[in-house]
Amino acid sequence: MGKMDRRTSRDMIEIASVSKESQESSAYAEDGRCNDPDVNEAKLLRRIDLRVVPIISILYLLAFLDRVNISNAVLFSLKQDLKLTGDQFNTAIVVFFIPYVLLEVPCNVLLKRLGPRVWMPSCMLAFGVITVLQAFAQNFGGLVAARFFLGLAESGFYPGCFYIISMWYRREEAQKRYSFLFSSASLAGGFGGLLASAIGKLDGVRGYHGWRWIFILEGLLTVVIAIAAYFIVPDFPEKALWLKKDEKEFLEARLHEDVGQSRIQDPITFKTVLTVYKDFKIIFGPLMYLGFLVPAYSYAYFAPTIVQSLGHSVIQTQLLSVPPWACSFVFTMTIAVISDYTRRRFVFLMLCAAIGVAGLIILLLVHDNSKLQYAALYIVPIGILSAMPIGLCWYETNLGTHHRRAVGTATQVGVGNIGGIIAAYSFLAKDSPRFIAGYSICLGFTLLGMLAACGYYIAILAENGQRDRAEAENDTLSTEEKAKLGDLNPDYRYYT
Repeated sequence: MGKMDRRTSRDMIEIASVSKESQESSAYAEDGRCNDPDVNEAKLLRRIDLRVVPIISILYLLAFLDRVNISNAVLFSLKQDLKLTGDQFNTAIVVFFIPYVLLEVPCNVLLKRLGPRVWMPSCMLAFGVITVLQAFAQNFGGLVAARFFLGLAESGFYPGCFYIISMWYRREEAQKRYSFLFSSASLAGGFGGLLASAIGKLDGVRGYHGWRWIFILEGLLTVVIAIAAYFIVPDFPEKALWLKKDEKEFLEARLHEDVGQSRIQDPITFKTVLTVYKDFKIIFGPLMYLGFLVPAYSYAYFAPTIVQSLGHSVIQTQLLSVPPWACSFVFTMTIAVISDYTRRRFVFLMLCAAIGVAGLIILLLVHDNSKLQYAALYIVPIGILSAMPIGLCWYETNLGTHHRRAVGTATQVGVGNIGGIIAAYSFLAKDSPRFIAGYSICLGFTLLGMLAACGYYIAILAENGQRDRAEAENDTLSTEEKAKLGDLNPDYRYYT
């Protein structure tokens, strides 16, 4: 299941013959792969793993760090210096998500047009500079303006990362890479806590409180890496300069066999976007991601505050916020390896989400046992942060062609990030230290994510079954037409 293994060798030859590249050279053998015996698939994949995944993961780590380091900065007199009152800090967090949510789809269209090598470093350079400028805010208005432009700069980055990864790997290979990339957020959370505890010791240097130094130094780090990124960020496989022609053709053939033609040469138009949205299954991915993102962002932004409410000092709080992120990284990667090996997504997503639910229930009900509460702060990210990359990978890699993946990925991330707005107002200062409302909201949205996952699972299971039953019937589509349909090809089977 999940592979287009019903296509005959004659079909693969026909598909190859209609592509422009195949007309110029006999790139494909009868099994749909490259004729060149010098192309070693395992060796090529190792090269891709070294050139694509680590670079994109480092960039994403810094992007996430710049997004959530305000949660560490607030412990170093940010509220007092900017004279923030009531829910103004929560509002500053929310403002980030307004442009971030609205511009996801247009930014992925620009990514496809400009290419990752130009688009990704440019976004990164912009949000690195803005992070530095954020350090010089003098009041609530200045902080809000900085957060708005930070969201604007980051809006094209996050979905672009997963879009790029999805265009390099077959579906049975993707979960490990998705989870490693997503786990950069876990590393950023742990790294951010350690970095903040060290940078916080600069409190008072040159008259700046520690929170300003956090923004300055972490923003400068992003700027330096962004400049280097112009020279090292990978492009799409079809345009990668570090691949030989036969290697590109080999990759095209193996990805073609999995999901059909990439159709990178076709532009994404408004009509294209509407065509993607006509598929009712598109709605499940965004709802799934929205459900899991509310507790994930709540944890990212408010875990230090929750830890501090258990009676720890500022530096202790920063250090105690690190281990849960590290444990989450290990668990996420373990689940990802098993998921790829078994080629199953739904069962592992539900298992991880159930673990997150258990942690949230403990935090919701237990208020007099600080050790158990702190243990629950391990359980929540272990479950939720493991379920999220499975939902992303499962949904996005099931989509075929550049068009459907670009639009589907951006829609999933864009709608899902409305969860950041909800999360920002879930944990209010007046609710401390019990945060009943916050934990209840997180629990409810986690259950929504699980319900959406069930809906998607039922929908693709039914569609796979329908295609199995219709397989014996005569169809009117040519092989070329089928290849252009991607996951809408009647020969295609969705991963479950």
